[in-house]
Amino acid sequence: MSELEEYRYLPARMAERLRGIEIGVRRPMDGSNQGLHRSPAFGSSVEFAEYREYIPGDPISQIDWPVYARSDRYVIRRFHEDVSIRCYVMLDVSGSMGYKGSGAMSKIEYAGYLAAAMLYVMIQQSDTSSLITFDTEIRSYHEPTSTFTRLKPMLLELENLTLGKEEGDIEATLHNAAELIKGRALVIIISDLLEEPEKIIRGINHLHHDGKEVTLFHIMDPTEVNMPLSGLLDVVSMEGQGKLTVDFGRIKKDYLESLRLYLDQLRTGCQRIRADYIFADTGMDVYDSILQRRKIG
Repeated sequence: MSELEEYRYLPARMAERLRGIEIGVRRPMDGSNQGLHRSPAFGSSVEFAEYREYIPGDPISQIDWPVYARSDRYVIRRFHEDVSIRCYVMLDVSGSMGYKGSGAMSKIEYAGYLAAAMLYVMIQQSDTSSLITFDTEIRSYHEPTSTFTRLKPMLLELENLTLGKEEGDIEATLHNAAELIKGRALVIIISDLLEEPEKIIRGINHLHHDGKEVTLFHIMDPTEVNMPLSGLLDVVSMEGQGKLTVDFGRIKKDYLESLRLYLDQLRTGCQRIRADYIFADTGMDVYDSILQRRKIG
C-alpha cells in the first residue's frame, strides 16, 4: 500500500508479504460490525447454525416452510452472526526493551515491527485493532479502528517511542487492561517479560476470565538466550539500577538452567490458562514470528 510506505515499522515490502495472512481466534468474540469471524450471538448472516421450535411472537417470515411441509412442524432457522474481532496490541516500552546484543536489532525495534504488522493484518482482514503501550502502567491507548487512515497515528507513535527508565510491572498493567478493555476481544502482548512467571500468569489469567483470548509474544535477544559471553564484564542495568561486574564464565551454567526453568514456567502457565505463548528472539524474521500466530488461529 502506497499510503504506508513512509512508515519505518511497516515498510511496503512487509505490507506486501502480510497480504492474505489471517489471524483467527478460538474463543467467541462479540461486537456489531460485520466481519470474518463467528459470534456467540445469532443473527441473519449466511452461515446456518441450527433449528429451534417456533414460538408465538416470532416473525412468520423466519419459519422454514419446506421443513413444515415435510414434518408438519413450525421451526425457525437460526444463523451465526459474523462480527469483527477487536484486537488490542499491548507493547512493553520499559527500559529493558532497549537492549541490543547479538540480534539484528534491539528488542523494542523488533517489537515495533511485530506490533505494526499485527495491527495491519487485523485491519486488512476487516477487523479492528488498537495499540496500547505500557511500562509500570499504561502509557498510551488508541481506540480500536478498522481503517488504514486511523492506523497511521499508531504507526507514527511506534516511530517515536520513548522507553521508560523504570522496571515494568506487567501484572499490574494487565489487571488495568482487563478493566480498560470491555467484552470479548483478542489481546496480543509483546514484551521481554522481565518479571516472575507467576505474576505474569496472574495478569493474563485476569484477561482470560474476562472472556478475552490472549497471545503472548516473548521477545529476547540471542545473547540473553545463549549467553555467549565469558570473563569479567561490567553489566549496566537498562532500568536504572546501576552497574555490576560479573564473571560470566562462573555464572553461565546456572544462568542457562535458570532461564530454562523460567521459560518452562511461562509456557506451562500459559497452557494452563489457555493463552498462546510464542517465543521470538530478535535474530528471527518478524514475518516468521507472525506465522507462528497464524498457525495457532
